[in-house]
Amino acid sequence: MTDTLHKHIADSGQFLSQLASRITYLIDIIGDGSWFDLEKLLEEVQQVRNAIFDLPEKELFKRMLMLEDRISILEDRAAREITPARMVNIVRSVQRFTLQDILENVYDSFTELGGEEDCNIDPAIVVARATISRRVKKRIHKHQVMVIGHEKGMGEEYRNGGCAKPWGNDKALRYMKVAETEGIPIHFLIFTPGSYPIEDFPGAAQQIARNIYAMCKLEVPTVSFISEGGSGGAEAIGLADFRLMASHGYYSVISPEGAAAIEGKIREGGKVPRELVEKCARQLKMTARDNLGLGTIDRIVHEPPLGARKDDYDFFRRLRFEMIRATDEVVLRTKSFRTFRAYALKKQIAKDYGSSDTFDVHIPWRLSEKETERLLENRSRKYRSMGQGYTELKKESLIDLHKLRDKTRETITRTYYEIKYGLLKPHKKNVQKVLEEVTGEGAAFLAKITEPVKAAVDFLSGPDGEQRLLSDENQHTSIFSREWEQYVSPLANEDRTVTCPNAAKYGCMDLWVPDLYGEFCGVCPTCGHHFPLEYQWYLQNLFDRGSVKEFNRHIVSGNPLKFEGLDARLNRDMQRTGRRSGIITFKASVLGVKIVVAMLYSNFRSGTVGSAEGEKFLRACDLARTRRRPFLAYIHTTGGIRIQEGTLGVIQMPRCTMAVREYVDSGGLYIVVYDNNSYAGPVASFLGCSPYQVGIRSSRIGFAGPRVIRETTGQDVPPDYHSARNALRRGHIQGIWDRRDFRKNLHDALMTMGGPNLYYK
Repeated sequence: MTDTLHKHIADSGQFLSQLASRITYLIDIIGDGSWFDLEKLLEEVQQVRNAIFDLPEKELFKRMLMLEDRISILEDRAAREITPARMVNIVRSVQRFTLQDILENVYDSFTELGGEEDCNIDPAIVVARATISRRVKKRIHKHQVMVIGHEKGMGEEYRNGGCAKPWGNDKALRYMKVAETEGIPIHFLIFTPGSYPIEDFPGAAQQIARNIYAMCKLEVPTVSFISEGGSGGAEAIGLADFRLMASHGYYSVISPEGAAAIEGKIREGGKVPRELVEKCARQLKMTARDNLGLGTIDRIVHEPPLGARKDDYDFFRRLRFEMIRATDEVVLRTKSFRTFRAYALKKQIAKDYGSSDTFDVHIPWRLSEKETERLLENRSRKYRSMGQGYTELKKESLIDLHKLRDKTRETITRTYYEIKYGLLKPHKKNVQKVLEEVTGEGAAFLAKITEPVKAAVDFLSGPDGEQRLLSDENQHTSIFSREWEQYVSPLANEDRTVTCPNAAKYGCMDLWVPDLYGEFCGVCPTCGHHFPLEYQWYLQNLFDRGSVKEFNRHIVSGNPLKFEGLDARLNRDMQRTGRRSGIITFKASVLGVKIVVAMLYSNFRSGTVGSAEGEKFLRACDLARTRRRPFLAYIHTTGGIRIQEGTLGVIQMPRCTMAVREYVDSGGLYIVVYDNNSYAGPVASFLGCSPYQVGIRSSRIGFAGPRVIRETTGQDVPPDYHSARNALRRGHIQGIWDRRDFRKNLHDALMTMGGPNLYYK
């Protein structure tokens, strides 16, 4: 009898511990222990635990049941009142499941790769060779996969809360290549608030760019699952053929606290109002349901009403089913014969939806060479179309007209240049030689036959062929013609002197402003310090006179998430600059060499990238690929991804990188030149992946500014931390150019770099 009583008492202690854990979890979610007296309720549980041996058994059980009823009522209410901000709290709770929990409960077995402790390079990134199996009737089928993900549990301080350092993302890339070599799928599991913002080699931004660039063309199926996806940190292992997301997770361009600090203009160290944090969390559209509606994820993995925790085995079984199902779908899309298996899988989903470990069909995950080609085509199509419907055009009534015109022009242009450079150019000399020999015979009837052929060859392959055939050359007028004749930097009109910031070190004399911004091109003649200049100066001094012709001007920056206050800011910038987005895309020439240019500039939303900017960059890249022209990305300034566009801004990182990868693979020459301040998402994706990156002297290049680094790492950085000189020392850029030599250096690069596929090679 005594043993039975002690057993009941021991069970009661465990039960009360569980009640305390549930209350603590509610406090984590709500973020306020005063909500319905949660802290007081937790004290009551502790009091019962302390009196467990003093209370009569009947009284003890009665009080436990009353406490459980009260907690259950509060849990139901909390589940009904979950807001986006509270979902962020769910993800950050220490009771949330982690990568380790998934490895132990979703996969049959796993072997962690990369070493342990100090030899693990970066413990925030975990890589494991794992086995996951399915049951088809009475037979077990095992699949080998590579699992790559963030680990924020198992000692959070040691793992930097899931914030990967550059060498952690480098480790992830290394094992992506191993999986590709072995021909096994990759499962990416994302649990990160963002990347660790340091520039130490290989550099936070540059390494993320390398990862995204490689993931564009990984020749194996890839599936990602997002629990917590913070901006560039998530994108480092986020580009996948199929993207799953936990129903209580979040995927965002920035944390709601970070957005609130920016929107509220909170000074460093200041307290951000909770109301503003909750407002920004709603406006950022960061929940799974929001992202599914925006098309930035493919499917939601449902969790219990208050989110899944470490011991939620039903959720792990559902996630196991969804990971297998998603991989099946990716593989099936590459198959020529897939109708019956796709039907069987669909029927399985409708019947079980993850409640069973048994599948109706087995789908091998290895791909043939032809299937791999389809996999890459599907991936390219997926990311190029992602978020495309949220790009605004100048006039709503012209949307269909623009689409029809662009499609027709694209078809004609592609056909023309394929014939000119793909067919005629390699054989032009031989064709002309044969025609000359035949026509030289003087046979009249042969001349009548050969002359039209020769005329056609000259028409298509000659230097003026595209002007005659492609009408868009005439439609794109030189909008900068007036600026060529009239532009003078407004800074040069001030009758005063300025002091060079390096005067104390190098003894620079004071500079008269008209000379500094006129004859000296904004450069101190003593030390070479570069004062900032407007983007118009480069249009006038870098490119051949009259050659600058803008295209895609009708694509306009908008407010797809209806973020409060953004419309007014966009309108102010449009009126002030006369432009409609933060990027200018145009055709130009440099000492006679035709190029395509994308210019991010400071005057419009600090050169931030949103849906419109990403779409214009992608189209410029495609134009350069079609016409075999070099592609220059001149970054006058970029402040990163436009936070008010949420994940629609974030996905421009993989979208534009996909376009760059296909352009470079086709033999194009992609050059990136940084100026002034160039930070964050663009540098961590479609800019940082270029094999040729240079900085204008005195520019600053990096992943995050000093304040973000200080708030994230707790460390101050020296004033020259992001200087072009340090970027060159770290290997992030390949050279530093003087503004006065920009035109000459660019022409030299155009003539000495790039493959034979360029039109002038």
